Amino acid sequence: MGTRMMGKVRVERGEAELVGPAERTEGGRYWLSNLDQNVAVVVRTVYCYGGGAAAAGAAVKRGLAAALVWYYPAAGRVGEWGEEGKLAVECTGEGAVFVEARADQHLRAVGDVSAGGDPAALLPLVYDLPAAPGSPLLAAQVTHFRCGGFTVGLSMNHCMFDGIAAMEFLNCWSLAARGLPVSPPFLDRSLLAARSPPLLLHPHPEFSELPDLSAGAATLPLLYRTFSFSSEHLMKLKRMVAAEGGCGDGKLTAGCTSFEALSALVWQARVAALCLNPAQQTKLLFAVDVRRRVVPPLPPRYFGNAIVLTYAMSTAGELVSGSLSQAVTMIQTAISRVNDSFVRSAIDFFELTRAKPSLVGTLLVTAWSKLAFHVADFGWGPPQQVGPAALPEKEVVLFLPHGRERNKVNVLLGLPASAMAAFEGHLEPYMNT
Repeated sequence: MGTRMMGKVRVERGEAELVGPAERTEGGRYWLSNLDQNVAVVVRTVYCYGGGAAAAGAAVKRGLAAALVWYYPAAGRVGEWGEEGKLAVECTGEGAVFVEARADQHLRAVGDVSAGGDPAALLPLVYDLPAAPGSPLLAAQVTHFRCGGFTVGLSMNHCMFDGIAAMEFLNCWSLAARGLPVSPPFLDRSLLAARSPPLLLHPHPEFSELPDLSAGAATLPLLYRTFSFSSEHLMKLKRMVAAEGGCGDGKLTAGCTSFEALSALVWQARVAALCLNPAQQTKLLFAVDVRRRVVPPLPPRYFGNAIVLTYAMSTAGELVSGSLSQAVTMIQTAISRVNDSFVRSAIDFFELTRAKPSLVGTLLVTAWSKLAFHVADFGWGPPQQVGPAALPEKEVVLFLPHGRERNKVNVLLGLPASAMAAFEGHLEPYMNT
């Protein structure tokens, strides 16, 4: 049921260079919102293409220079500024890192990237960037394979982009690489500024640290597996949830989504597999896009992070003994609370506390399954497969798109070996069609 890892890809890199905007751009300091402050981590992804490697490097580089005219803050350098020590970007125009490389193998050696792949095979395809102040915010590596295929490996500082903004940037980049017109982004992040004075109208347990009653439950070496849910699996899962009907003091919302059902299943199965103390409070965190939830809605092509974390909470005992529909209802409640008032309160909460989410007793779902990775067409068609270049932390599960129609979801996570076997057993009834 699970996908296993493959071997290492040997890569010889050329000299790294800086690619700046193709035209003169604005300078000065670029303000980052509170929703950007907590995510200054580097996200590494790999895009695989079947042919055209000889000219791919020049096209990707040309498109990057053109895209940075519109997205010029991404050519700057991030740092801490002012007495508050908040992050901001100096728009120096120094540029993004670009490097070409060659691999002595066939592209198939990288394995199933959409299933999470093998870091030993994928990390050599990405030019690593530190998240330290003063570092570039973006790096691109084009790796040519012996078969004529190529990969584009990206390192992107999350403080610049959430998933949707990153896809819009990639679309601009790839259109520019093909010489096509682009739509400019909306750069002003002050629409998500904190209020003065800050106003907390909601509790924010998404940031709170839970007492650890299950120390050592997930400290053993991790075994990573990917579980692939077809559209038939997802329909079966949603039918089973719907058949359970109402629960608790509320009713299951009609038409539960694949994300809600799959998140509930993975949360319940993981807690059961880890054999947590029944009294252990456990928390599910996931990001919600707020572009259409704030008032007024954010403009199209908003450049920045427009996501907030929301939460569902339960004791381990209640979660495991309860029905899957109960877990779905908690997730639906978590989504429904994300309105303009909650978003503004979360922004103000960070303004007052500088808090970072605690992951004790927590599962963080990172859903990439609906992102438009296929827009990254640099002239040789959309990528054949896309995936992360690194495995998630032990508290994180990734939902990844899978299949040419992108109608399947790969679930990638790490657990101790004994817990992984129990987790797989919990999923099995939902994956037999």
